[in-house]
Amino acid sequence: MAIDDDHFVGAAVAQAPHDGRDVAHLRDRAAAKIRREEIGFVFQNFNLLPRTTALANVLMPTIYSHIKGSRAKAIELLKTVGLGERIHANVDNLSGGEKQRVAIARALINDPNIILADEPTGNLDSKTGASIIDLLEDLNKKGVTVLFVTHDLGIVKRTKTVYKIQDGQIVDGKE
Repeated sequence: MAIDDDHFVGAAVAQAPHDGRDVAHLRDRAAAKIRREEIGFVFQNFNLLPRTTALANVLMPTIYSHIKGSRAKAIELLKTVGLGERIHANVDNLSGGEKQRVAIARALINDPNIILADEPTGNLDSKTGASIIDLLEDLNKKGVTVLFVTHDLGIVKRTKTVYKIQDGQIVDGKE
């Protein structure tokens, strides 16, 4: 699958109803609050803070949301994604796959209602990638909406709904 990340995903989220209300016309502060507290982002290029630890990167979103018990939760999330031994490692010294898992743990720290994941397994080996998709599927079964942007047909086969995007347009969709 291909998708124009900068345009399609942003438009899809802006038009999605949130708790029965249209969020497309929210003021900047209200929209930022929803992004901060209710959406977890997994970026293809990680967007980690350099020269800081894996733990500090996972904790970053909590600075703005003031979640209690964040440190213990961040450690647990890093363990969940297989980085229990790398919690205090500087992210500059992590492999691409380890950085990807830090980014995934960071996306989950605020217990989001929606997860937007751009190539969440692109830097992972097949076994680790499958365990991450299992984790995201489990969250989806608990009511979290998960949107993948991927070229990985293995992920596509495991999803309930698929939209194929070509040249910025939906050209095919199935449920």
